Amino acid sequence: MGTRRAAREFAFRALFEADRGDLPLETVFTRAEGQMREGDDTFPRLNEEALIFARELVDGLQTHRAAIDETLHRTIRGWSFGQMAQTDLNVLRLATFEMGYTGEPHPPVIESAVRIARKFGGDDSGKFVNGVLAGLSRSMKTAPAVPQMDEQELDEQRPAEVEERGSEERE
Repeated sequence: MGTRRAAREFAFRALFEADRGDLPLETVFTRAEGQMREGDDTFPRLNEEALIFARELVDGLQTHRAAIDETLHRTIRGWSFGQMAQTDLNVLRLATFEMGYTGEPHPPVIESAVRIARKFGGDDSGKFVNGVLAGLSRSMKTAPAVPQMDEQELDEQRPAEVEERGSEERE
């Protein structure tokens, strides 16, 4: 298994366990990391680079979860989150974060998500995840580009500059 795919699986398992047990994701991730370092094979074994990537996925998902869920609500028509398998939903959340916030090319993200869904989900999980993410990828590519500003840029701007920028964009 590739390093990034193993990291994605690690992040998925932590997310799934946190949701299933109604536990804080940070707590589950830290415990999983400790178990992995002690040789427990419940979670995939990761090198430091992969562990950092898994941490970035989990942290990013936590930071952007509301926006990710909103994106998925708009993308998945005819299904509520309550109707979906928790496995599928968590795979979709992680992949949506990665596709929307990391600049990672969509095909490898989708491929990894489908593999994880097939491994841990139901008979149709892989097809479902593939369909949702393919549609999301198409919509992201056709959406107008919105300039993204990182946290430091936002902090450096004074409120007046932000106000001016907003009124220019509306014109």
